[in-house]
Amino acid sequence: MTVEAAFVVPVVLLVLLASFELVSLALTRIELLAAAREGARVASSVADPARAAEATRNALGEPLSSIATVSVRRPQVSGRQATVTVEVRRRLRTPLLEAITVPIVVRAVMAVEP
Repeated sequence: MTVEAAFVVPVVLLVLLASFELVSLALTRIELLAAAREGARVASSVADPARAAEATRNALGEPLSSIATVSVRRPQVSGRQATVTVEVRRRLRTPLLEAITVPIVVRAVMAVEP
């Protein structure tokens, strides 16, 4: 093995692993956003914020529903914005980077129906 390859191979592996982590984080964000939108749909039509939080957790499924923080803000006035916020602190899976935790926060908003 040449000296150049000894320097290049670890860098290429690191870039490859970082790419996998980035895709994994993006997929997690997409799942959170879909669940937050479902919760916002429920919050816009049902007066009980707990039902919107439950719908959000049901849309998440395991293991995300057990580690997610879901908050629902729903005003009683029709036409105002119901907001569902979902937060997950996700630990990276790559060896040597597993001590890093990345917060992912998404928010969905929908008008309250009469």
